[in-house]
Amino acid sequence: MQIGLQRHGAVTVLSPQGPIVGPDADTFRQTATDALLRSQGRFIVDASAIAYVDSKGLEALLDITEKLATSGGALKLCNVGETLREVLQLTELLAQFENYADVNTAVRSFL
Repeated sequence: MQIGLQRHGAVTVLSPQGPIVGPDADTFRQTATDALLRSQGRFIVDASAIAYVDSKGLEALLDITEKLATSGGALKLCNVGETLREVLQLTELLAQFENYADVNTAVRSFL
């Protein structure tokens, strides 16, 4: 799994490529945790290239959200595709994340 990492001012944007399942979910969690240590608590996951998320992937997203919340930070999602949106709705987790249409809108939401 490849995970892009960009900075937009004080906002960190992670861009995972492919499904977040099984061992890739652990890779995603570790990459995000490492990035959290170097961020200011403003975190976006660009979901445009996430094909699918299984239970481990959902758990990784929730773990990152909880870590950010304990330090006053926030995780926001953008570019959520139909499949991921359906998974989040079926698991009743969609309300756990702020959702934005694109990276720029999500970045501006921190202002």
